[in-house]
Amino acid sequence: MIAQILATMLPVFLIAGCGALYGRYRTPDIQGLNVLNMELFVPMLVFAVLADQQAPLQDYGWLALAATVVVLGSGIILYPLARVLDLNLKTFLPPMMFNNSGNMGIPLLVLAFGEAALPAAIVLFIVEMLLHFSVGLYMLDPYTSVLKRLRQPIVFASIAGLAVNFSGVALPSWLLEALNMLGGVCIPLMLFALGVRMLDVDFSDWKLGMIGAIACPLSGLVLAWPLIALLDLPGLQVAALWVFAALPPAVLNYMVAEQYRQEPHKVASLVLISNLGSLVVMPIVLGLVFAADYL
Repeated sequence: MIAQILATMLPVFLIAGCGALYGRYRTPDIQGLNVLNMELFVPMLVFAVLADQQAPLQDYGWLALAATVVVLGSGIILYPLARVLDLNLKTFLPPMMFNNSGNMGIPLLVLAFGEAALPAAIVLFIVEMLLHFSVGLYMLDPYTSVLKRLRQPIVFASIAGLAVNFSGVALPSWLLEALNMLGGVCIPLMLFALGVRMLDVDFSDWKLGMIGAIACPLSGLVLAWPLIALLDLPGLQVAALWVFAALPPAVLNYMVAEQYRQEPHKVASLVLISNLGSLVVMPIVLGLVFAADYL
């Protein structure tokens, strides 16, 4: 089991470490890389996985519902904590709800459970992203139009991929291969960018960051537990949901907070210290998942 955990976590840390090391001595345009990733490579991967006829997406409906409950439910159950601690709700709750299902979630699930986990990882990522660009942005600015929030390449890629999958149209193998090659760029690039971002850890709000590092995975796991008991999910999807529920906040929370001027330094502490905390949390969760032998 320890060998499985190391085989899963070490590539994640090594690639992120390369990003941190490179960013320490160079100043890469990480924002440009992230834009390229989110506007081209990630949508290509999403479309390729969703459009592939070998991925029966109708089998992932309950997983998508469970992911929705985990994301939205985290905000609901942590609302009283934010009130008791007198935290700014717009600063604290979004990072607790919208987790790192892209930069960390997709690579982690694929490394842990193999290529068979990629459709589940993509479904979880799409659910989190769609909720982030709809509910998340509404929480920060209720007056932004819905069309503007959803006018994202990943949304169009999701719709197009679902349309192809459910229509039964089989794409040529050479086209799928090209899309998979382009999309495959996004996974190591996500981890590399995460490593560069880790250099920006601001410890001035370390107490808030520590609260987030505990509250974010704990709230997700508390919600995942009854969902797994209630829903008849296949073993691989159960394992994916456990990992998804324990993920730290998405780095995107910091970028959005910066865009909306919502205390970005505090959000940075929440995001980055929580991601550092995942060095402890994720091996424990993976150990429990491997021990339960869901696969």
